[in-house]
Amino acid sequence: MPSVSVFGAQWGDEGKGKMIDLLSRDADVVVRYQGGANAGHTVVVQGEKYVLHHIPSGILHDGKVNVIGNGVAVEPNKLLEEIEGLRERGTTIDPSRLQISARAHVIFEHHKLLDVLAETWKGEGRIGTTGRGIGPCYADKAARTGLRVCDLVNEEDCRKRLTAVLAEKNALLEKVHGAETLSLEDELEKALAFGRQLAPFVCDTAATVRRAYRDGKRVLFEAAQGVMLDLDHGTYPFVTSSSTGPDGIAAGAGFPVRHIERAIGIAKAYCTRVGEGPFPSEDHGAEGERIREAGHEYGATTGRPRRCGWFDGVAMRYALELSGADGWIVTNVDVLTGFDELKVAVAYEMDGKRFSDLPAELADLDGVSPVYESHPCWSEDITGIRVFEELPESTRSYVRWLEEVVRVPIEMLSVGPERDQVIPVPAL
Repeated sequence: MPSVSVFGAQWGDEGKGKMIDLLSRDADVVVRYQGGANAGHTVVVQGEKYVLHHIPSGILHDGKVNVIGNGVAVEPNKLLEEIEGLRERGTTIDPSRLQISARAHVIFEHHKLLDVLAETWKGEGRIGTTGRGIGPCYADKAARTGLRVCDLVNEEDCRKRLTAVLAEKNALLEKVHGAETLSLEDELEKALAFGRQLAPFVCDTAATVRRAYRDGKRVLFEAAQGVMLDLDHGTYPFVTSSSTGPDGIAAGAGFPVRHIERAIGIAKAYCTRVGEGPFPSEDHGAEGERIREAGHEYGATTGRPRRCGWFDGVAMRYALELSGADGWIVTNVDVLTGFDELKVAVAYEMDGKRFSDLPAELADLDGVSPVYESHPCWSEDITGIRVFEELPESTRSYVRWLEEVVRVPIEMLSVGPERDQVIPVPAL
């Protein structure tokens, strides 16, 4: 495993945290390269639940270097809370185990305020943001007005840049939104305090990662969100503000794409989505509600109930092909136990036209209807099974059918939240 990309192949919340935690055992360096604290990777270790927002899932294994890359939007207070929370539970966190890119952009209070206020103007056009300031932070990055982690550790630079930024943001808060303005001195004091606490972890992480690869170390790249939320290739505008697939690694971690040797997608055995936006296979009835309750489908970061529906083979083929996936892992297979039948969207239809591939030429997917095919389900408890051949025949045939629909081999199944509740899938 010299270099592996692990990414979400749906609309996020695919169970990446558990699978990255599992794969981290064989890695030397684990790198998060995009997204912000709106991500919530959940890992269960011996019955204890950990929710990681900034820090890579490798932090729960000893001897791993965990990197927060330059493509991550860092919310300093939340990151420091996360560090302290892990320390209180016995996890060692020091500069030998955690490194933060000096080039990562910083989320400030004005980003969060403007994120929430802007949504109130949009009415039915709102995109369902988490309100954590991710979009405004990335917007400032693109506009070249953002502050980076390196600015927090230099008082002169921080004052100069924050003074210029708050002049603009306070004008927006007051004159456009009618909201209270922010105090420059208060915001500066907080920023510098954050900088002092984070300073020991700050370095050129891109150099760290490239050096590790050059030295033959095993590097695992951890994505947040999912490909269908990718800024360029997802269901725009109902997307996140970064590149969520393997293509985001070069920009977000400073690591050459040509050196990524394997790409592995993660997907649930059904589909979920949080917030607004098209979701062709969403089930608004009793079966969608049953999936939500059986899968405990509530956001790790927001607590919001996730929209639930059947597996979307069209979106999955698109995500894996776009990402150059060598294989994929299916999570939450146990959640489907006991249904009368399992449905999979194998195509879309709109105005009498059938689409076998994702119709990127459409402005949105709101008008498409899924074309379903069905498969028998199983009633047996599969959570204690660890060998593929011991699964019920209907489970095994369902897995093989998904491989045919998606056209990429499945490498592993997850049948519960614990680390050991996984089943390797033999190659055909």
